[in-house]
Amino acid sequence: MVGDNYGWLWNNSVTREVVKCPKRLGQLLWADHKSINGKAATKVVEIATGDMLNIPSYARWFVRIAGISGATAVALGAYGAHVFYRREYPEELKQVYETANRYHFLHTLALLGVPLCRRPKLAGALIVTGTAIFCGTCYYYALTGSKNVRQYTPYGGMLLIVGWLSMVL
Repeated sequence: MVGDNYGWLWNNSVTREVVKCPKRLGQLLWADHKSINGKAATKVVEIATGDMLNIPSYARWFVRIAGISGATAVALGAYGAHVFYRREYPEELKQVYETANRYHFLHTLALLGVPLCRRPKLAGALIVTGTAIFCGTCYYYALTGSKNVRQYTPYGGMLLIVGWLSMVL
């Protein structure tokens, strides 16, 4: 079935599962970039069928938001590692900053799955808002030591929980 050049690929368990996909997708994978059913195999979109590619355009915005959020999380993580943690701050503030950064990263990754949900607007809005409130208040408290906004942190946490649950709907 597979030429000698692809033997290493065929021994991969993931590859064996992919081959079990619908016939047309399997043909696309093993077509050696020639043609499929007489048509040039230039785009996956033309060949793949089903709801797999029917992601609404408004749901794709959450992937873009995840990109911005991920870049921000990396920048804040770098600031924490190279500046914040080296300064003489109480250990509690350093732990709060670490928690904010961890949750920021985790929920950025969760945003990547939002377009695959049945109700991406709901799940995405809840996760974005919950991340902003939870992580934002934690970052603010850690950087300033001011407890003014700490009262709102649990609301952000609840929004994150509801956001995860909305992915089930």
